[in-house]
Amino acid sequence: MDELSRHLKEVAEAAAREFAGYSDSTAAKPIQPGGWSRKQVLGHLIDSASNNHQRFVRALLADELKWPSYDQEGCVRAQRYQDAQWTDLVKLWTSYNRFLAHVLAGVPPAKLGTRCLIGDNAPMTLEELAADYLHHMQHHLEQIRSGT
Repeated sequence: MDELSRHLKEVAEAAAREFAGYSDSTAAKPIQPGGWSRKQVLGHLIDSASNNHQRFVRALLADELKWPSYDQEGCVRAQRYQDAQWTDLVKLWTSYNRFLAHVLAGVPPAKLGTRCLIGDNAPMTLEELAADYLHHMQHHLEQIRSGT
């Protein structure tokens, strides 16, 4: 988990440096016609950090985690990421991921296999959940970078 933690922190910090060069108006434009803007995609990643933070901590505290899925479209809409300042979103997302890296670095080996049931998804271990979180993040970071 230490390696995943280090990698998470590195990915977040590198993206933050890169995203500092995007203007608020550029970040507000839809990536694809009718799709989310970079602000909304990063907002979705903030939601992902928030949801996974709770998942990680609760999996550390229990023998098994049962957690609902979440309404990503509704959450992005309700939190109005489109109306937020790009720099604020980048700072929040980066800080949250630095903290998640800290949390993950402290996962005891005995907890890596904790069974996690998220919505209707197939069961996975806490270790798999953390790896999936990073993979999901990297997918969306590529969308922000490439504009597709």
